[in-house]
Amino acid sequence: MSILPDWRIRQLALEGMITPFEDRLIRTSDNAQVISYGLSSFGYDLRCADEWKVFTNVHSALVDPKNFDDRSFVDIQADEIIIPPNSFVLARSLEYMKIPDNVMVVALGKSTYARCGIVANVTPLEPGWEGHVTLEFSNTTPLPAKMYANEGCVQLLFFEGERPEVTYGDRKGKYQGQTGVTLPRL
Repeated sequence: MSILPDWRIRQLALEGMITPFEDRLIRTSDNAQVISYGLSSFGYDLRCADEWKVFTNVHSALVDPKNFDDRSFVDIQADEIIIPPNSFVLARSLEYMKIPDNVMVVALGKSTYARCGIVANVTPLEPGWEGHVTLEFSNTTPLPAKMYANEGCVQLLFFEGERPEVTYGDRKGKYQGQTGVTLPRL
């Protein structure tokens, strides 16, 4: 398996792997500084959409992946979100991904947010998977923290190898084709 350089990511993106696709790293928009997004040397900086699920303890609901209680969060649609201290939010990528059968993708948090105590946790995007990426951001600080929609939130690293015997698409994985912020499924 080898990590993909920008020219190979661009080639796969033009074949539909990333929609919408920015073929260069964007650092300003409308003459304002933004948290970078788009194609970099060996990856792609993904953007957050403006859909957020902020976790709250208002109803004292238990967070249980086998029996998820949607009273655990508040839905917010906004260009900015405040993550409460020692809490987290779910978001989704602006980009829709169609991972080729011979590519594996790993997401890493962007250093800009990491330096503010915001940690990204994203599972790998498996060969054959497609959908909007559901993202989780934890505010590890005792202070409120802000994030921005339509700007970079995680960096994707792409690895190309041989097609596995069974892809995520072949086994009809439970998160295949997800849109919006997707909660745990069994």
